[in-house]
Amino acid sequence: MSDIAIIGAGKLGTNLGYALLRKGHRITAFSDKNLSAAQESQQIIGQGKFTDNNRFAAQYGHWIILTVPDDAIETVAEELAESDMEWQDKFVFHCSGLLTTESLRSLEMRGALVASLHPIQSFPQKKPDLKAFEDIFFGLEGKQEALNLAIEITRQLGGKYFILEAHNKPLYHTACSMASNFLATLLDTAAELLSQAGLADSTASQVLMPLVKGTLQNVKKFDAGTALTGPIARGDEKSIAKHLEALHKLPKLLDLYTTIAYQSLQIAKREGKMPEEKFKALKALLEGK
Repeated sequence: MSDIAIIGAGKLGTNLGYALLRKGHRITAFSDKNLSAAQESQQIIGQGKFTDNNRFAAQYGHWIILTVPDDAIETVAEELAESDMEWQDKFVFHCSGLLTTESLRSLEMRGALVASLHPIQSFPQKKPDLKAFEDIFFGLEGKQEALNLAIEITRQLGGKYFILEAHNKPLYHTACSMASNFLATLLDTAAELLSQAGLADSTASQVLMPLVKGTLQNVKKFDAGTALTGPIARGDEKSIAKHLEALHKLPKLLDLYTTIAYQSLQIAKREGKMPEEKFKALKALLEGK
C-alpha cells in the first residue's frame, strides 16, 4: 500500500486514482488549479485532501502522479522542485504519451525517481469506469527503478505494458492519436455523408455502429490487413470511380478519401490481395490519371 498524490483532477486523474484505490492504495491528495475540480475528484474517490496548491498536495504522497495537460507538466515539475520537500526516494510519474521524462528533469535532480506512465485508453468522463484499465496497454519510459514500479502498477491495474525509447515517443503518440481521435473523425465524416444521402442526422451514426463494431472485432481476431474488405481489397475499379464521382462536389472530403484509399491500396498489395496490374489501375484512378 502506498500514499499517492494526484496533481491534475481531470478525467484521467480521477479514473486512475479510483483504480489505484481499489487495488489497496491510499489517495492522499488531489490538486488542481481549479479547486472545484479537485474537490469533485476527492468526493468521487472518497478519501484524501483537495487543494489548488500542488506543493501542498505533493507532500502527502510517496508516489506523485501528474495528470495535467502536456504543456503544464514541465512547469508543474519545476514548481514542485522549488519546494523545500525531501524528494529522495519519491516516485514521480507523468501520464503523457508524447513527452519523455526529460520534462521531469528538475525533480530528478532533486532525487526523485521518474518515469512516464501512459495508458493507451480514452476517458470520456470523470465518473470511474471500473474496467477502464483492464487488458489495455501502457507505454512506459524512464529510469529503471521508476520503470520497475511503473510495471508493477500496470500489472496491478490488470494492464499490459511495453517500454519505449525516449526518441520514439512522438511516433508512438502519433499512432495513438490516429487510432483514437482520427477514428472518431472518420466516423463523423461518414455520418455526414449519410446525412447528405438523405438519412436523418440522429440516425446516421447509429446506422454505422454495427459495421464499425464488426470491423473492430475482425481486426482484434485477425489483424488490420486481414480485416481489410470492400472495393479496395476487391480491386473494384467501378465502385471506386463512383465514390470519387460522388465526392467531386465535396473537394475536402475527396482529398481525405483518396489519401486513405491510397493507404488501403498499399495494405491490400502488402497482404497479397492485389495483383500488380490491378494495383496500378487503382493507383492511377486515385491519382486522377
